[in-house]
Amino acid sequence: MIYDLQGEANMEPIVGMLFSAVRENSERLKSITEGMSQEEVDYKGEKNQFNSTAQLIRHTTFVDMNWVYRIKGVVLPQSLIEQYGPMTDENNRLPLVQDVSRDTLISQYEGVLTLLKETCTQVADGDLDRVVTFGHQNEKQATVRWGLWHMADHNRYHQAHINQLRKSFQTQNGC
Repeated sequence: MIYDLQGEANMEPIVGMLFSAVRENSERLKSITEGMSQEEVDYKGEKNQFNSTAQLIRHTTFVDMNWVYRIKGVVLPQSLIEQYGPMTDENNRLPLVQDVSRDTLISQYEGVLTLLKETCTQVADGDLDRVVTFGHQNEKQATVRWGLWHMADHNRYHQAHINQLRKSFQTQNGC
């Protein structure tokens, strides 16, 4: 297998490269969570002090869904906010996700990736300079280029947390 950041045939070169970074990280997310039991998906650390894999995948899905809609230049529909959100709960923490299977969570994430792929076929390399707002109050600004990079980076960041949870779970359960 040869690793590369080749985009889709119907994407412009830079857009395609950034999309492929997101796609590659989504494939890695699937592989590192493969075979997780429901107990492991819901595991929050030895002292129940961390976000679970379920919370982290749902959070990544919601963050990426927000970015897709920013890139599209339209407001995220309320129905999707209700389905995948909110970004944080009343205590400013990731919302609890319990008893949702790894396969369901990954399938939902793949739906976002499909939407991103469709969106990226409509984005020209010149559009990457367009500035969008983000943040809890839309108080921050970034280019579309940065947003696509951030999707890949953010996903990989939380994969490190999932790997730590897996190690802790396996140690605690004698695996």
